[in-house]
Amino acid sequence: MAAASPSDAVLSLPQNVAIKTEPETEDGPLFVPENVPVKREPAVPLLSPVSGLQPLAWSQDHRLAVCTTSSLSLMELVCDVHSNKQDLTLHRTSIPVPNEAYKMRVGPAAELAQAVEKFTTHPDPTVRQVFLADTVMNPAVGMQKGIKYASWSSLGCDSSGRCLLACLTLDNRLTIHNSHKRLEWNMLVDLTKKYSERLKERGYAKKDNKPPQANLLDFDELQRRFRMQTPLRMEWSSVYTIKQVQTDNTCVDVEMVLLSVLMENGDLVLWKFVLPFINGEDVMFYDIIESGVTRPSDLAWWEYESADRRMSGLIIGSEVGPVKIMPVSLSGVKGYFTLRHPVILWKECDEIAVENIKCVPMIHPIQKSSCSLIVASRGCYVFWCLLMISPAGLNVHNSHVAGLHSLPVVSLAVSQHGVTVYTCATDGWIKKLTPTFTENTLIFKQEDMLQPENVTGRRIHGIAVSRNGAYIALASTQGMVDDFHPVNRTYQVHFVTLKTPEMATALLLKSPTQNLYKMTDLLDLVRWQILKNKCIPASLLEELDRKIQEVDSPYFWRFKLFLVRMLYQSLQTPPTDNRWKPTHEESKVFVRDEEEEDGKDEEDGSQEEGEPGGVKQEANQEEQMAEVQAWINAVETHLMRENIKKVLGVVYLNTWITQNTSIPTCGLMEYLSKDTNDRASEVLIGHIKKKMNKQTFLERCSLCQAALPFSDHKQAVCKNGHMWLRCVLSYQACQTLTFRRCLLLDSIARLPQPEDPEWIKKLLQAPCTLCDSPMI
Repeated sequence: MAAASPSDAVLSLPQNVAIKTEPETEDGPLFVPENVPVKREPAVPLLSPVSGLQPLAWSQDHRLAVCTTSSLSLMELVCDVHSNKQDLTLHRTSIPVPNEAYKMRVGPAAELAQAVEKFTTHPDPTVRQVFLADTVMNPAVGMQKGIKYASWSSLGCDSSGRCLLACLTLDNRLTIHNSHKRLEWNMLVDLTKKYSERLKERGYAKKDNKPPQANLLDFDELQRRFRMQTPLRMEWSSVYTIKQVQTDNTCVDVEMVLLSVLMENGDLVLWKFVLPFINGEDVMFYDIIESGVTRPSDLAWWEYESADRRMSGLIIGSEVGPVKIMPVSLSGVKGYFTLRHPVILWKECDEIAVENIKCVPMIHPIQKSSCSLIVASRGCYVFWCLLMISPAGLNVHNSHVAGLHSLPVVSLAVSQHGVTVYTCATDGWIKKLTPTFTENTLIFKQEDMLQPENVTGRRIHGIAVSRNGAYIALASTQGMVDDFHPVNRTYQVHFVTLKTPEMATALLLKSPTQNLYKMTDLLDLVRWQILKNKCIPASLLEELDRKIQEVDSPYFWRFKLFLVRMLYQSLQTPPTDNRWKPTHEESKVFVRDEEEEDGKDEEDGSQEEGEPGGVKQEANQEEQMAEVQAWINAVETHLMRENIKKVLGVVYLNTWITQNTSIPTCGLMEYLSKDTNDRASEVLIGHIKKKMNKQTFLERCSLCQAALPFSDHKQAVCKNGHMWLRCVLSYQACQTLTFRRCLLLDSIARLPQPEDPEWIKKLLQAPCTLCDSPMI
């Protein structure tokens, strides 16, 4: 059998913490070792300096966006099952900053030129200096180039079921991008241009639609028109399901997501995206909310959900200090309630700007009710606010955490699994805040996060936490060297672990999502442990086998397949020669004398004497690898058989008469019938054969029209030797030049055709059967 290590010692959890950061089994915690952060390799160098106040953003599909002065650098964390390297596998791409600067349209070009000439030489210095110093109104000062902010949508918003990316440049251009193909980014829509055209059609009027009384020669009017279309931040809402009435008066469920854009004048512009979002022309203007905040600084969504009741709003921070929630009205969403009026979270105007607003939904462990924790940085302090809804109304509890940093907080990140807040200042110190509930308030436990040696002393520009809290990403540069600043700075992104592999294993076994792809960051920690130790922990295998016996979920079988695959990779010896180097072996004849031949024979004899031990060890390793490979094949076969039953069940439910569904039904039934001990397969096959009424529909080769037998679930070969790969979702032979492949290159899937019925199109939307990865 495969190698397995003895189980680790189990440590006890503290009893006074109300929020559990890790799951527990029925008999107590499975693994809880000491958590020491470890810096993972590689450290990713950046070609340009970082830009923007919040330069890092980590998506739900495990892609990290880094804002730089030349491009938006993107790194995708991939849990590679085909490599035995212990380093992180990161796929790097980028979205370049447009070469041409964006020019805002605020009115007729001639009138704008006249206004620029007037205010450039205005006699009043209070007007002239404001105009000349404003880079938006006066680009001649020198517009900065780079990325200001990036925001990821929820998972499942684009055509591949992944995240959309909103990108805001320093010249105030807001665009939406998606990655439809592998390592390729496409711009779907330019929202700045779209909003500018809408304002021009309305005559640059406010929400009340009253035309402005003044023209561009009035400084206040010129300033208003620029500020009403200068975006500062944008944030995506969660996915909402609405009822949409069709032409035949039937209602269908349609998913949508909102993008809120905070303008410099305090307006909130809402854009509606119907999912899956494919065409940029389908984006619709939804609403505009006048917040009344004169100097806005940051934005975040507040979303509350309890049973069938949902509420949402937009949290706005100000450079002056106040924080409030603006109501958002949504129509057609079941169980949605709208706030009656804005909610003030902090009203003191102390000239301390509000930045890095984060909102986390939580369950109050004492009152057993839903609540929301809002945190934000205000100078050297961390502002927090606890929102709870009771029969009496909305209860607001707020305060500040002081004494964290001696310098202002530059970045703040929240791990939503076992809610933990991480803050950092430019001096490189990272603080960890763990909230504990009391009856009516919160207490934050403050800790200094231990940093690896290579990161200590570096200047940090931003931090971000991965989806499940496995890693924290740091964007940093050199600090002071011998009390001097470095002449040339280099910028890097470091990845540091926040959880141990044992903690990740416990979370994976207790995962409510039951999807390996959504747990990629945790899965990568387990991969690292197996490659490092060259074994699977015995306690993990025992717990996983127990789960399979209790539930028999495909998720646990996929997890087991992943573990065995990584064990197989760990047993492989790394290649000693570089594959890219050409070999210069040539057939040559060497002439040697008798003395050289005698010496050579002695060397060969001595080598033969030392070979038996090495040969025996190599034979044992090959035998072990063959055993693990057989284990892999057995788990893959089980997953494929279960998926074939699912496909045949869908075929049976959606075919009312005998018809050719283009799915090789007869071949799938013959493949399942090879196992005579599977009673469920026998019953399913009997029902389908009764419906088919002894008719068979054979797949045909598109090149020679010969029958394609179903002998293998991976490929189909006709009698003339033409080979076609099979779709892992429908098991049809992919006889086209284009098809999709899963992210980990495990399998392929055919593209939906216009003539396919809806149930086949829905079948082809599923992720990979072997690894849960999306099909791209």
